[in-house]
Parts: sequence; structure tokens; C-alpha cells
Amino acid sequence: MNICPNCSSDNVIKAGVIKQRQRYKCKSCNYYFTVNKLGKKIDDYYVNKALQLYLEGLTYREIERILGVSHVSIMNWVKKYGIKRPYKGNYHPSYKILNHDELQKYFSSIDNIKGAGVVITELGDKFMLIKWERFKD
Repeated sequence: MNICPNCSSDNVIKAGVIKQRQRYKCKSCNYYFTVNKLGKKIDDYYVNKALQLYLEGLTYREIERILGVSHVSIMNWVKKYGIKRPYKGNYHPSYKILNHDELQKYFSSIDNIKGAGVVITELGDKFMLIKWERFKD
């Protein structure tokens, strides 16, 4: 059911087709409008993951390669939600994509556990391990 965007009335009739899109006329306010274009909707899961990875220090292009979402979309989300990360930290994140068995093997070694912070986030059926290492001067 179409509703007039001008007056929110549901008293509308068809009024022709323009550029393969149905046009409507509101009988209450005589306003002409077309149906909204349905764009590609990206799941909120990917928006949240992209913003998390951005805050963890990954670049837009790195996030694009990992999630398969355009870096321009990620930039727009960062602007939209006003996300800001610290500028020029002393730590640099490195990341690995691991499955469950590889993740268990990684943490079985004591050398991988000490010396730096580690964050693990789920990426579908795999896990992303982000480890911070201090920049060498």
C-alpha cells in the first residue's frame, strides 16, 4: 500500500509510469510521487563489524578486503555515526583470519599470549585475531 509522502494519506491512485517506475497521485492533496527506489541494504552485522575494525586501527581498504564491503560505504558509516579513533598511537594492529582449529593452535603457544593485547572477533565461520605491537623507534 502506498502512502503519500506529502500528507501521509493512503488515498492514492496510479498516475502513469516514468522511467519504468510507477507514478502515483494523492487524491487528498493532489501531490504526484513515485515509489521509493529499493537500494541494496547491507546487514547491520557488517556495519557493526566494519566500525569495530576501524576503531581497532585497520584501514578502510583492509576492512573492505576482509568483509567484502566497499571502502566508500565504510567511510560513509564512519562519518554518519561520528566515529573517531586516536590519532597516531604507539601501537600498530596486525591481524590474522583463523578457523577454530588454527585459533586453538595459536593460543597453545605461550609466546603468542604474552607481550601484547589481543582481541578476537567473529567473522562468519572464522575468527579474526587482532594483536597490538608497539612501533619500533
